[in-house]
Amino acid sequence: MYAEEYKRWLEADLIDCDLKAELQRIEGDDAAIKERFAVSLAFGTAGLRGTLGAGTNRMNIWVVRQATQGVADWVKTQGGTQTVAISYDSRLKGYTFAKEAAGVLAANGIHVRMYDELMPVPALSFATRYYKCNAGIMVTASHNPAKYNGYKAYGPDGCQMTDDAAAVVYDAIQKTDVLTGAKYMSFAEGVEKGLIRFVGEDCKEALYEAIESRQVRPGLAKDAGLKLVYSPLNGTGLVPVMRVLKDLGITDVTIVPEQEYPNGYFTTCPYPNPEIFQALEKGLALAEEVGADLMLATDPDADRVGIAMKCPDGSYELVSGNEVGVLLLDYICAGRIEKGTMPKNPVAVMSIVSTPLADKVAEHYGVELRHTLTGFKWIGDQIAKLEADGEVERFIFGFEESYGYLAGSYVRDKDAVIGSMLICEMAAYYRSIGSSIKQRLEEIYAQYGRYLNRVDSFEFPGLSGMDKMAQIMSGLREDPPAEIGGKVIMKVTDYLEPEKTGLPKANVLIYTLEEGSSVVIRPSGTEPKIKTYFTTKGKDLGEAMQEKTRLAEALKPLFL
Repeated sequence: MYAEEYKRWLEADLIDCDLKAELQRIEGDDAAIKERFAVSLAFGTAGLRGTLGAGTNRMNIWVVRQATQGVADWVKTQGGTQTVAISYDSRLKGYTFAKEAAGVLAANGIHVRMYDELMPVPALSFATRYYKCNAGIMVTASHNPAKYNGYKAYGPDGCQMTDDAAAVVYDAIQKTDVLTGAKYMSFAEGVEKGLIRFVGEDCKEALYEAIESRQVRPGLAKDAGLKLVYSPLNGTGLVPVMRVLKDLGITDVTIVPEQEYPNGYFTTCPYPNPEIFQALEKGLALAEEVGADLMLATDPDADRVGIAMKCPDGSYELVSGNEVGVLLLDYICAGRIEKGTMPKNPVAVMSIVSTPLADKVAEHYGVELRHTLTGFKWIGDQIAKLEADGEVERFIFGFEESYGYLAGSYVRDKDAVIGSMLICEMAAYYRSIGSSIKQRLEEIYAQYGRYLNRVDSFEFPGLSGMDKMAQIMSGLREDPPAEIGGKVIMKVTDYLEPEKTGLPKANVLIYTLEEGSSVVIRPSGTEPKIKTYFTTKGKDLGEAMQEKTRLAEALKPLFL
């Protein structure tokens, strides 16, 4: 079957010369053909993501057209404005894929609002809401290596598409022939017919106004003398982050020159993820050179932001997503109480795999902290529920341990632009009172206990990878462990049992151990890997690390 599909592609007029050359190159190589054609990229709530290349199991213009026809079929059943917003980041083929998607939508009689320059995830979410669109499309593979691209689909609320909507789109995709099934008109024809229009300056300015309105201590950063090093990691963050920092009065910003401008090859950071040291290496070296207070990096689609803080001895320390989440929650709560801007019955939201230290901080400030499944759409869902009750102003902050933050209801996805603004304002504030982010973090640990949160990942590549991951999760349920690393399991929470968790079904297991440690095991929703999340607590960092190491070593044989 896959050999026949390969032959069909080989004989088709594929337009893209890269695809034709690749198909000719693999002729006679059964393994290479099977890997590209035996399956198709699956469309889910995270859309599509895969390596660039020829075939149904790759990201290319034909797979993008097919997916967009599925989105178009769904949109046509929705009424409303019959409009879809589109944005794209710096990834290879990103602009091409965005234009191809626009051409399919226009051919279906659907109006398009597309950014005229690469813009991040939060800008796409905002434009979807601003123009009252039926859907949004973001062409991105987030923080994956350069060989990847992807396609995220958003609902009318600017949140990633719901399970139900994604299922309808997937069903429509299944009925659309990948090479011939999508309707299509050229981008130029779509513009000429008035079906494709660019996002206006009014929308762009409204986004900046919405972000800047969430300052906790307006005007403070202007005179604090904050010295910053910033890297957009060759992605979309440069324009919006620098614009917002300039508006705040933060002008002493040194940009990492090799990572300043869009570059889909990510030549200086092959894995452009601000969660990992290698992506921040050049920024850290520059921070040491100029003596910056803070080093900041946003990922290619600017929905995640990572930082390194300056320590008293002049060295720099990476700050985890959990730690930044706790620091921002603490800063927003304390600042808004001080300024008299804290709403009545405030609500913050975090994912179930994020640190329980945040629960302690929220409790201290009298904030309701809601827990959601992993994936920022679930945090967006909580904002939507508050909005439906006419209480959206109660939402003050949401975060995930994977470096995603949001304050405000103007978008429904994580936003590295507002994350960067609040981190810099927080750093400026502590600097202005003779303190620092490092000092405040140590004060938080002294007050609530030395929590440690770490994530390990196990990759399962190839066609059999997903089956192997399913077997591991089934094995844990069918033959559950009684202890991990000598620690008795006090409680097992299985999120495939919504009647017990109060949350939608999810393939997640949480083991609560004696003495307060916990382990979370979940397959990634976007990559062929299983993640293990450890929370340990000790009298100091060393003791907490020892506990984490013991638990991780005990679990490792499960994933080999």
